[in-house]
Parts: sequence; C-alpha cells; structure tokens
Amino acid sequence: MTYTPKSSPPPPGPGLPILPAVPAQPAPPSGPPGTSPSPAAPPATTPRRTAFAEGLDQLRSAATTEPGRLRIIGALLALLVVAFGAVTAWQMTDRAAAADDVLTRSQPLSSDAADIYRSLADANTAASSGFLAGGQESAGTRDRYERDIRTAAEKLVNAAANADPDSPSTATIAKLNRLLPEYKGLVERARTYNRQGFPVGGAYLRYANEKMQHQMLPAAEDLYTKENQRLSADYADATPYPWAAIALGVAALTALAWAQHRNYRRTNRVLNHGLVAATATATVVLLWLVVGHTLARAGLNDSYDHGVRSLNVLHDARIASLKARGNENLTLVARGAETKKVGEKTYDAYDYDFGRDIKALATKLSAAEKLADDTSGERPVTAAVGNMTEWKKRHTAAREQDEHGNYQQALDRVIGTEGATGECFDSVDANLRTALAHEETEFKRAAGDGRDALTGMPAGVAVLAMLGAAGAVVGIGRRLSEYR
Repeated sequence: MTYTPKSSPPPPGPGLPILPAVPAQPAPPSGPPGTSPSPAAPPATTPRRTAFAEGLDQLRSAATTEPGRLRIIGALLALLVVAFGAVTAWQMTDRAAAADDVLTRSQPLSSDAADIYRSLADANTAASSGFLAGGQESAGTRDRYERDIRTAAEKLVNAAANADPDSPSTATIAKLNRLLPEYKGLVERARTYNRQGFPVGGAYLRYANEKMQHQMLPAAEDLYTKENQRLSADYADATPYPWAAIALGVAALTALAWAQHRNYRRTNRVLNHGLVAATATATVVLLWLVVGHTLARAGLNDSYDHGVRSLNVLHDARIASLKARGNENLTLVARGAETKKVGEKTYDAYDYDFGRDIKALATKLSAAEKLADDTSGERPVTAAVGNMTEWKKRHTAAREQDEHGNYQQALDRVIGTEGATGECFDSVDANLRTALAHEETEFKRAAGDGRDALTGMPAGVAVLAMLGAAGAVVGIGRRLSEYR
C-alpha cells in the first residue's frame, strides 16, 4: 500500500509577499427589489461655545501668567481711577449748580416774594393814610402808594419769568396779577368819594382792605413760603458730602498702594513712576474734593445761619410793622364800624388786630437781635425795638383821645407831623430796611465764598482722573516690557 500525502500550499518563500486579508463585505440590506440603500447617519458634532465663554477661558488662561495678571491689574486700576474722577465730576457739578442757584436764583426770588408782600402791605398802609388825610393827602403819601404798587407789579413779572410753568408758584402769581388791578380800582373809588365828602368812600376802602388782607396778602405769603421751600431744597442739594466719590477715591488709592506693594515684592524696586504718578493724582483729587467741598459747605451753612435766617426774621418783622400800621389807620377810618368779640368782651376789630401785629413785631425783633452776629447788624434792630416801644405809647394815647370822642386829636396823634405814631412807624421801617441791607450783604459774601470753593472742580477733576488712569497704564506697561 502506497502512502500519498495530502497537498498543502507551499510555505511562503522569501520572494513571495504576504497579501493582506480582504475584509468581508457586509451584506447589502434587505429590502424590496429595486430600492436603493439609505445613506449612513453623519457623526454627532459638539456645539460651538459662546464668545463670552471663550473669552472667559482666555482670561483665565492669561491670569495664570504674570504678563496676563499685569494686564488685568492695569485695566482695573485705570477703570477705578476713571470711575473715581467721573463720579467726583458728576457730584461736584450738581453741587456747584445748586450753590449757584442759592446765590443767584432761589434766594433772590425768595427776597422778591418778601418784597411783593411788603409792597402790597405798604401800599395798603399808604392808601389808608392818604384816606385819613382827606383832601390834604400829601404828595409823598401818594407817591409811596404808587411806588409800592409799581414795585409789586415788577416783582410779580420777575417771579413769573423765573417760575416753572407747571409749578404751584405760577398759579399764585397769576392770582396776584389778577387781584392787583381790582384792588387798585377799589382804592381809587374810595379816594374819589372821599374827596367829594361821601361816606361811601370809607366802605370802598374797607372793601379794598378786606381784599388785601384776605386774598392778596395770603397769596403773597404762600408765594413767599414756596420760594423759601425752593431755597431750602437748593441748600439740601448743595451741602451733603459726596460720599460715593469719597469712597471711590479711597478704593482707588488702596488699589494703587496694593499694586505698588506687589510690584516691590516681585521686583524689589521701590518706585514705579507711572503708579506713583497715578497715586499722586488720585491723592490730589481726593484732597481737592474733601477740602473744597468742606469749604463750600461751611460758606453755604454760614450764609444760611447768618444770612437767610436773619433775612427771614427781618422780613417777617417788617411785614408785621406794616400790618400794624395799616390796622392802626383803619381803626380811625372805620370808627367802630367793625367789631370783634373775644370771650365776653367786644373790641374794635382793627385795633384788636393792631395789638396782635405789635406782639408779632416784638417777637420778631427779639429773634432778630439774637441772630445778629455783629454790631452793624444789631444796632438797627435795637433802634427798631426802641421805636416800637415809643409807638405803642403813642398809640395808647391816640386811642384814649378817640374813645373820648376827640377824633381830630386822635387823628393828629396818628398821622400828624410831630409826635405822631407815623414817625415811629417810619423809624421802625427805616431801621429794618438798614438791617435787611446788612444781612443781604452778609448772605452774598458767605454764599459767594461757598460757591467759589467749587469753581473749576468738575473740569479739573476730570482732567486729573484721565492723567491718573494714563499713569497707571504706563506704569503697568513698563513692567510688561520686561517680558518681551
């Protein structure tokens, strides 16, 4: 039996290459005949990140290197110094504008409102004095009445020009402009009938006085109150400390000190010229801010304490004296036609109001003496107190004559040329006018000093802040140049 070996492929020889195995082809998907296979699904893609996220990653990556940290520090220092300068300029601009309004707008308008009240009250007093004189009304009394009416009209025009169209003062001014010619017409009728000897003239004068006392003077007082509120609001805007700016200034100086200390620890260099310049600039701005505003605040507070408060009291005193004089004259005009019952007693209405006005005058003069801070301001007030005391004595004597039926003697003691109450009233009014002029000067000086302390600060602070920010950038830039 012959053995025959199975045939097998010959071993690869050195000259024969080994071919790679061909991968098995996947079987085509089954489906109905004539249909093409569906394409394979694309691989899933990662969504693109936002620019903010990428920027944050870059910033985080930069912060891990010293140049990156220096750039961040420089940007923050510059931003902090600029913010300090911007807030300081903004707050000082507002305070400087309010201080200027105190000096040039609100206080003058408050004084104008007081002058409107005074002019109306004085016109009423002059009208009653002229009526008592009858046909012998002096040219001086007539001129005084016309001057007061003209002054009131001019001040009303000025107040209307400076009032906001939708402010409450505008309605009050319009009311006074409407009532003023009505009052003047009543006074002219009273004078006409009085010259002709008709008793109805006294009724017209009393009607004019009622219009003045119950409509015009309350409206003028309301206008005066509103303008004083506006003045107080301007003071409130001008005097508060700029805490936001001061806090930013302290923060900027702290950050600059920290940056220089950090620079010293890493380089052993004591000074960085750019950072030193930025620190010096921020220090100047902060000192200018604190010192300048402190001086302005002191000046404005002084103008209020020794100017506005004294002016308000003196205006009130002068108005009280005018009302007292008007009621004194009307006591003789009415001759008992108007009475007022208080408790169980009945008084002449105008004489009762005179006593009330004299008490108010005494109270205001006492307050004005206490507020006067120098001899020039105190002297005329003290003189007015003496005039008021003599006025009360003469008025009591005149009332005694009138109550005993001596009308002419009472009239002479009120509007006569010598020893009359009119002399005392004129002296009180003249001394109060002197005191008002002195206090007005004091106010303008103090308020002007306060406003001038803020002059140029907003613009100067803005320039210094930009220089400080530039110094911080240059100082950090010098350190960055060492890494190039």
